Amino acid sequence: MLRGGRAGDQNGHVPNTASKKKTQVSGGPERRRELLDTAAEVFAAQGYNATTVRKIADAAGMLAGSLYYHFDSKESMLDEILSSFLNELWEGYDAVLAADLGPRETIEALVTESFREIDRHRAAVAIYQKESRHLTDQPRFQYLADSQRRFEKAWLGTLERGVSAGVFRADLDVRLTYRFVRDTVWVAASWYRPGGRHSPEEIARQYLSMVLDGIAVQS
Repeated sequence: MLRGGRAGDQNGHVPNTASKKKTQVSGGPERRRELLDTAAEVFAAQGYNATTVRKIADAAGMLAGSLYYHFDSKESMLDEILSSFLNELWEGYDAVLAADLGPRETIEALVTESFREIDRHRAAVAIYQKESRHLTDQPRFQYLADSQRRFEKAWLGTLERGVSAGVFRADLDVRLTYRFVRDTVWVAASWYRPGGRHSPEEIARQYLSMVLDGIAVQS
């Protein structure tokens, strides 16, 4: 369902602790996760090509050389950010698709899971939206194109099933509907902020009330 598009930090803010004393850091999975989170925010705000290891290190409040203790390149950081996000997303999607739900309920569950992932990985979603088109040209990131094909198959299959079952309108253009839902859901990464007024589940509920009323057969 994801696709390269317009997304990023709406305020252009990047965590910056460069004013703090830069120190050497110890290893460990927790610190590694913190550094990836910082890198994701910088990538999302400034773009992958414009981001340097030094910029990430400055945002993390550490020496650029210290960052190489954890990662061998900014490409490795980006790879881990995107692959971790997609692996978690597909765990949720696969659980939905294996639950033998009706087509409407499947759409509802997929949309809700998507908003939950935006809540958990907003910066990674923003990076994916902005960078995926040109990243797929690189062998290391071929899995992005593979994942995109899986998204399309899952969503189109569910919409087609709904049309065949008489749940969704017979005149529904399923490919156009898929593109609309895909783009309008994931662009939320550009404005959504965790801990805001609405939970991801509430946003999904309101979004679905608008979309499903438009594609469902009216009784």
